[in-house]
Amino acid sequence: MPYIKETKNQMIQFVFPEYANTHGNLHGGRLMDWIMLIGSITSSRVAKGTTVLGATDSIDFLNPVHIGEIVVMDSWVEYVGGKSLEVVVRVYAENVETGEKKFITLSHLGFVAIDKEANPRDITFQLTPSDEKEEKIIENARKRKERRIPEIEKRKEKVINVVDETEKTRLNLKTTRLVLPEDAFYGNFMSVGKLLKYIDESAAILAKRFTKGVLVTGSLDNLFFYSPIRVGEVIEFKAGITYVGKSSLETAIKVESEDLETGKFSHTCTAFLTYVNIGKEGKAASVPEFHPETPYEIREWKEAEKRKDIRKKRLKEIKKMAAEWLKET
Repeated sequence: MPYIKETKNQMIQFVFPEYANTHGNLHGGRLMDWIMLIGSITSSRVAKGTTVLGATDSIDFLNPVHIGEIVVMDSWVEYVGGKSLEVVVRVYAENVETGEKKFITLSHLGFVAIDKEANPRDITFQLTPSDEKEEKIIENARKRKERRIPEIEKRKEKVINVVDETEKTRLNLKTTRLVLPEDAFYGNFMSVGKLLKYIDESAAILAKRFTKGVLVTGSLDNLFFYSPIRVGEVIEFKAGITYVGKSSLETAIKVESEDLETGKFSHTCTAFLTYVNIGKEGKAASVPEFHPETPYEIREWKEAEKRKDIRKKRLKEIKKMAAEWLKET
């Protein structure tokens, strides 16, 4: 039974121009893909077999990452229970010329161990705390897992919800993509990292059409996966703008998959992402005004304001965490 410190892994990526926007900032979707990859490696090593992502807590990006910088991702397991694992990924960027480091984000991911038939399987051990600090970490991770249970229990109900409500907003977009073998992670199942990359791309297209500017991904709210996507299926991304602030906006994007052989549609997930408009000097710039008018727009606007308040609280916590981390480095 390992200690938390014995589960640690690290992945390092150099930021090439192909990963960035026209301002030289790393795409948020690309970074989320990397986060899911190192999380999968960490969970699979500890679970002694394949794992799949079931849910991710919110991901908030504190700082942009630029071309030429190095992205360092440290990952470890904080809880093992039954068939699942709680994995953490901490991300920071390093300037290779100056050696300066900046905190980017901290992600909490929930993975499920699966067998060769992709059914959940038992993990036959638990983490052992090496000291009081690890004991507290394990307990907090257990509580995070328990907070997700009510949403996970809705999975059967959510998977058949294929009604597109984003079409009720005046600012919407639909995109379609075929899942290819290169998108697979395990067997014929699509990589969640690739899916998040495509989600970010689709939502960003809609946001960019509205702002006519250069955008960076600000955050991804808590996300639950209700149905896997397989190679050969078609994905539909249905995005709508739900809130517009002074220099940022929120998009909702519903992801559905279609089995072309049976014609069956399944609801995979619904994501809420925020984007910040960046001006020529690299600072936040104003976006066009938008006021909700339809019943759906008004309802979603109010819900988005609640999510905005929650994000503000999250950002305070992660900024405090970042300051403590910088003192230690």
